[in-house]
Amino acid sequence: MSELLTKINETLEVIRKKTNKTYPVGIILGTGLGGLVEEIEKELEIDYADLPHFPLSTVESHSGKLIFGKINNHNVVAMQGRFHYYEGYSMQQITYPVRVMKFLGVETLLVSNACGGMNPLFKRGDVMIMVDHINLLGDNPLIGKNEDELGPRFPDMSEPYNNELINLAEQVALENKIKIQKGVYVAVPGPNLETRAEYRFLRAIGADVVGMSTIPENIVANHMGMKVLGVSIITDECFPESLKPVDVKEIIATAMEAEPKMTTIMKEVIKKL
Repeated sequence: MSELLTKINETLEVIRKKTNKTYPVGIILGTGLGGLVEEIEKELEIDYADLPHFPLSTVESHSGKLIFGKINNHNVVAMQGRFHYYEGYSMQQITYPVRVMKFLGVETLLVSNACGGMNPLFKRGDVMIMVDHINLLGDNPLIGKNEDELGPRFPDMSEPYNNELINLAEQVALENKIKIQKGVYVAVPGPNLETRAEYRFLRAIGADVVGMSTIPENIVANHMGMKVLGVSIITDECFPESLKPVDVKEIIATAMEAEPKMTTIMKEVIKKL
């Protein structure tokens, strides 16, 4: 057995001592977006520190717990707090929890993030459904030996975010009178925010919003055959000609303010699965 599969089994061993259930829905909650956890009928929570081989969240507003329970009668496992490349973790460490989720039964992965809006039609506080992405992190979690038991050497990425789930999210937004945007997310390493010239460049290559997460998890989820829905909350407007300094506290406050809209979308999408 490979080193990666050995590690996954060691993590699963700890989880399986506490629950033997299958969890078809996985959730990853981004900066300031932990509120969905309140919607989970919790059965169990495990600190990342108690899970072998799990990294630890080092970012403000990322709690660092794996939550098990139900939303609308569906078994879910949620990451309250994620990991970022800028924290110094490898791509394999960042995506390790997604690997573990697959072995817990996850087929559908819902991912959220906070991001900067570059499309001039987008406003601070808007919710955006991710339809595609551009990876400018300079790395990829699939580099290295491929584990054939986990997925193919060259996974297809023609539909990184599942069209059926996107349609479902649009339907839910319409039913709940939530204005949504749809667009392309670009990930950069961070942790600094971008310069005016970088925003112009990112917009010119086809990105609507920019962030520092999500794409590694998406790549690994696709590698393992999961369907992914990505939801972004636009926390600041990144228009080069009117760029102002941004306060991280403001970003988190905006994320928390817009978070109920995202929670409604995710909760209702799960209900319709």
